[in-house]
Amino acid sequence: MRIEADRGKCDGLGMCEAMAPDFFEVGDDGTVVVLDERPAEEHRTDVAAAVDSCPVLALKLR
Repeated sequence: MRIEADRGKCDGLGMCEAMAPDFFEVGDDGTVVVLDERPAEEHRTDVAAAVDSCPVLALKLR
């Protein structure tokens, strides 16, 4: 699986970071930084929940 972030859509609300801090962080510019674009399959549930929590749909899991 792979995490994709559309930084142009990101409002920096931090929902993803709150749910999966090992994989997401709101950077100094106020937009999401993906810390691990290809997380191990064992993290799918947590990463998918974080992606789904994005209110502006800036994240995708492929």
